[in-house]
Order: sequence, then structure tokens, then C-alpha cells
Amino acid sequence: MSQLQKYAAPFRADQVGSLLRSEEIKKARIQRSAGEITAEQLRTVENEEIKRIVEKQKEVGLQAVTDGEFRRAWWHFDFLENLIGVEAYEADNGIQFQQKQTKSRGIKVNSKLNFHNHPMIEDYKFLHSIAGNHSAKMTIPSPSMLHFRGEVDSSVYPDQDEFFHDLGQTYKKAIRAFYDAGCRYLQLDDTSWAYLCSDEQRAAMKEKGLNPDQISQLYLKTINDAVSGRPDDMKITMHICRGNFRSTWISSGGYEPVAEILFGGLNIDGFFLEYDSDRAGGFEPLRFVNRPDLQIVLGLITSKFGELENPDDIKRRIEEASQYVDLNQLCLSPQCGFASTEEGNLLTEEQQWAKLRHVVEIANNVWK
Repeated sequence: MSQLQKYAAPFRADQVGSLLRSEEIKKARIQRSAGEITAEQLRTVENEEIKRIVEKQKEVGLQAVTDGEFRRAWWHFDFLENLIGVEAYEADNGIQFQQKQTKSRGIKVNSKLNFHNHPMIEDYKFLHSIAGNHSAKMTIPSPSMLHFRGEVDSSVYPDQDEFFHDLGQTYKKAIRAFYDAGCRYLQLDDTSWAYLCSDEQRAAMKEKGLNPDQISQLYLKTINDAVSGRPDDMKITMHICRGNFRSTWISSGGYEPVAEILFGGLNIDGFFLEYDSDRAGGFEPLRFVNRPDLQIVLGLITSKFGELENPDDIKRRIEEASQYVDLNQLCLSPQCGFASTEEGNLLTEEQQWAKLRHVVEIANNVWK
């Protein structure tokens, strides 16, 4: 058994989930878009590439393996637009990052929400079938993201409370479906909480007529409704993302504005927190971690650039964090995935694997 093995996820050395799309995947997607290959042929290519990257994750020493989100174009839209009641459309603009903008995409709720026959259940089953003795980790967007990034038809949901109730119940069905497919490690990816950390983004919300504190409470209740009653052997974590597109970002600000509500009020098993730059602030907000069973995964290794961090600097930062949270409740990971969208960050696949190996080696040294 690996010295990093624990009884349950998250693991001492972990990862957020997405990986750089391989050239084979990119080529096959272009061919599929042009009608040169069938959907079945594309899936065959995806299967082979996912097998390859899963073996590579095992090779670098990770305990949790993902499919790299190789079947997706986006970390969130692909999942959300396949919920019953949600429709995708071509938006006028993409999502604005620092000096860069994504391609256009939008989603809207145009009928009552539900979960049934979602294609990502089969995606998970394939990952599960090749994970072997490793933990097959599934990543999906948090319930918050449907409200945060989507439009809701007021004729379908004139009552906001009904919308959030249905959203929570839809996700509760999703979580059960993944569990029934074998999933024991599920991660909810969420950018909304990072916006709620940012003075600039909170001000922008207010300009749109939104109350950030009210939104926080609505999202908290919805997520807690979604994860309530989950089986004891299923671990659910959340990655709080500050934006990750072509090595750029969106929001800045420490966790202080949301720390108490998140660490004290959200009924999940762990948080993946971005801590790779001063945009995330200090570790002081971790003082609100009062549950001995709550794991904090420190995203101290950047996924945005290929240069490797000084291991001693990372160890010092872990030691700093341990002043607020017991070392046995801390873990290490990259700050985000390597390709939140299919375009990917600005580093090579070799650098990506070196980063993940770096996480494992440092964690092995810290948690001996």
C-alpha cells in the first residue's frame, strides 16, 4: 500500500481533475465536427486516450484517477446542458477572463428540472472499469453553477424558492445515480464562491440587483439539500475555482467573506482551495475549520505554468496552514485542473505530469 494511501478521499496527494487534451483527442474532435468520423469512432479514440492518461496518473503516484474530462469541451456546460429542463445555446459573448475571452456558450432553464439518463453516468462507468485499485474520481459542476451561469425562464420558475428546491433535488438524484454506478469520490466544481470572495465581483453582483449575502445562503442550502442523505461511504468535495482559461483567471480576494459559511456550514467532506498566488490571500480564514473530519486540500502548485515550485517553499506554506488546521486534515494538489476548457492552459503535457509528480513527491515528504 502506498504511504499516501488513506482510508478515504481526498488523498494527501490529489488533483482537481481536468488534464490537457491530447493531440489525438483534438484531432478526433475536429474530425467529428466536420462529419468525417462518427460519434462511436470519436468515443473509441476517447476511450483509448483515457486509458493512457489513467495509467499515467497511476504511474506518477496519484491515488485518485480521473478521465481528464476528455469527453468535455467545458468543465460545466457539458454536464449542465444534459440535465432535464436545461438547453444550450450560442451566446453573444464568451466568459471574460483577464485579457482573454472564451468561445460563446450559454445555457437556459426552459422547463422543470430533473435528472435522468445523463450521458456522464456512462462516462463514469468507463473510468470506474479501468481504475483498478485506484479511486475513480468524478468531477461535475456544483448546483450553484446552473443559477450562476445560466438563465432561468421566469414563466417556468416564477418562484425562486421552487427553482432552488428543484435544483437541489435534481442534484440529489444525480449524486445517487453516480453512487449506483460505483462512484465513491465526487467533486463539485464551483466558481461562484470565488466571486463572492471578490470585492469587485460582489459590487458587480449588486449592480445587477443581486444580494451577495442572500445568494450565499441560497447556494449553501441548495448544495446541502443535494448532498443530504448520501451514503456514508461516498466522499464529496468541492473545488473553489477563481477562473482557469488559457492560464488566465477572473476573481481575486481571500476566503474571509465566505469562510465561516463554507467551512462551518457546508456539509461536505473536503475543500480544494486555490492558494498558488497572493490573489487567494492568507491562511487565516482556515480558522473557521472546526470539524475534525473536514479535509482541506491546499492548491499550492500552479497548473497555469510549467515551472516547478521550490519544494521547500511549498513545505513552508503547508506548515503555515497547519497553524490553523491540523496537519492531518491537510492535503496537497495543483490549484486547479490543467484544462478547465478543451483549449487547456499554456504548458506541455510533460510539464503537466511533472507538476503532478511534484505534488506526490512533496506530499510523500510532508506526510511520512
